[in-house]
Amino acid sequence: MPAHDEHVRRNRRYWDGEAAASHGPLARAQWSRTEPVWGLWATPESRLSLLPKDLAGQRVIELGCGTAYVSAWLARAGARPVGVDLSRPQLATARALREEFGLRFPLLLADAERVPCRDGAFDLVVSEYGASLWCDPRRWIPEAARLLAPGGRLVFMRYSPLFALCARAEGQASASLLRPQFGDGGLGRLELGGRVEFVLPHGEMIRVLRDCGFAVEELTEVRAPRHAHRDYAEVSAGWARDWPCEEVWKARLER
Repeated sequence: MPAHDEHVRRNRRYWDGEAAASHGPLARAQWSRTEPVWGLWATPESRLSLLPKDLAGQRVIELGCGTAYVSAWLARAGARPVGVDLSRPQLATARALREEFGLRFPLLLADAERVPCRDGAFDLVVSEYGASLWCDPRRWIPEAARLLAPGGRLVFMRYSPLFALCARAEGQASASLLRPQFGDGGLGRLELGGRVEFVLPHGEMIRVLRDCGFAVEELTEVRAPRHAHRDYAEVSAGWARDWPCEEVWKARLER
């Protein structure tokens, strides 16, 4: 594997291992939801409006689908989703739940930076902490642009740059900056607990999107609710009520 694909190997090993083993019950609960909820704080779709109002017949690809609960929500709304993930165990869970819930949509084993689908085949690209975090934006966003028809939409959720500046390799985020934004050790590629995550600063992310033909329509920083349902190993609800740990981007392909 080329050196620039080293993050793909490491992240596949991470998701094939402990992360995959713990996702069965959570995945079933997510598949059972009647309304989509997004991210760590289960922010409802009615608040964030990530998805188009009319999904009937829309050709959608989910990049980094994991157990494919987002694709399941899309299928129930009348869309024609395709889920893509690099982890066999994650896709095995997705296939089992697809049968259990009686839904039918394709699931592809592939790296979201190199998707085996034709140019312009989709109307919408979605990623919730999939390609949007675990793939290099300089590679997965051009791939999203290739997959979209002209005028198609890209929506994704990821960690915020502020969270990334405060994130620890192990343990919850600090209330102080732990790394620089610029230079060696700064934002971009983060080495966290055996995995590799990518969080570009806002200015650089906008440049990548524009260079690929996207017009940014909206950026929403998500706040944890007053009565958050839990804390996480990487961030507490209290931290995320004061500062955004996650954010949603919406863009349209203009070319």
